[in-house]
Amino acid sequence: MSAASPRPEAPPTPVPAFAEVFAQVRPHMAALDRFLREQIAAFEPEIRTMADYCIDTSGKRIRPALVFLSGWRGVDPPAPELVRAAAVVELVHLATLVHDDIMDEADVRRSRRTAARVYGASAAVLIGDALFAHALHLAAQFPTTEVCLAVSESTRRVCAGETVQTLRRGATDVARADYDRIIDLKTAELFRVSCQLGSRLAGYQAGFVEAAATFGRHLGIAYQIYDDLADFYGQEQRIGKTLGTDLASGKITLPLFALLDCLPEAERAELIGEIRGERPPQLALHLRQMHVHGVFRTVAEAIDAELARAAVALAPWPFQPPTPLLLQLCEGLRGQVRSLQPAPAAS
Repeated sequence: MSAASPRPEAPPTPVPAFAEVFAQVRPHMAALDRFLREQIAAFEPEIRTMADYCIDTSGKRIRPALVFLSGWRGVDPPAPELVRAAAVVELVHLATLVHDDIMDEADVRRSRRTAARVYGASAAVLIGDALFAHALHLAAQFPTTEVCLAVSESTRRVCAGETVQTLRRGATDVARADYDRIIDLKTAELFRVSCQLGSRLAGYQAGFVEAAATFGRHLGIAYQIYDDLADFYGQEQRIGKTLGTDLASGKITLPLFALLDCLPEAERAELIGEIRGERPPQLALHLRQMHVHGVFRTVAEAIDAELARAAVALAPWPFQPPTPLLLQLCEGLRGQVRSLQPAPAAS
C-alpha cells in the first residue's frame, strides 16, 4: 500500500445480513411506504415537494423495522397500529437527519443530495421541524396517550443529545462518558422506543416489553459506534452519505478517542488542533495512524460488547416470537462491521 492511499482496499462486501432479517417484514415495510406516501397530502401544498423529498424509501429503515420485529407474531398483513407507530419513529428519525446534515454541512445522504443542499439550510431546518410535528400528530391519533407520551419524550431526548453534541463540537475536553451519554440520547433512544412500542402494541407482557426496550437501547449504541467507525473506514458509494464529517465538524467519536489514546504527544497535539478547527483535517493520515495502532479492532470490540449486552436482555425470553429475529440483527451488525475491516497492508 502506498503512503498516499487514503484507506486500505476493503475486502469484498458480504451479503448484507440486515437485508436477510428485514426480508421477514417486507410486507410490513411495504405497508409503511404506502402509509408514509399518504402522509404527503397532510402537508401544506407549498411544502409537499420538500416533504416528499425527505420521506424517501431508500434508507435501511432500521427503526421502523424494529417496531415490526419487536411486535412480530407472524401475522400478515401487519397490524395498522404497528404501521402507524413505525411511521412515527421514522418521521422523527428523518427530521433528525435533515437537521444533522445542516449542522455537518453534508452533501450526500442516502446516495443523493441532502435536503439542505437542494433547498438551502434555512428551509431545511423548517421542513425538519414540520416532520417532527407530523410525527407527533400521528402519535396523538392512538386511542390512548401512551404512544404520544413515549414518542414526545424520546424526541426531546434525541434533540437533547444532538444539542449537547453540537455545543461540544471542537471541544477536546470531552470525556468518554460524555460520548456515551450523547449516543445513548441521540441514537439509542429511538432504537429503544421502537422496540418498546412494537412489543407493547403487539400485546406482549410487560417483562418482555422491558427486555425488548433494553435490547433496542444496546443495539442503538452499537449501531452508532458502527456509524462513527464507518465515517472513517466506509466507502461513500457503499455507505451512501458524506464521509469524514465527524472530524471535519469537530466531533470526538470513539475512533478518535481510541486514536488520541495511542498517539505520541506531537501527533496527538496536531490531531487536537484539527478537532478544534485550528488545522485542516488530515483524514488519510489518521486512517494510516489508526491502522498502525489497531483502532479498528478497539472500536469493533466496543461494538461487540454492546451487542452482547443486547443479547443478554433477551436471554430470559428465548421462546417469544420476536427474540430470534432481533438477535439476528446483532449478527447482521457484526457483519456490517466486518465489511468495513481493512485488508492487511501488503508487505
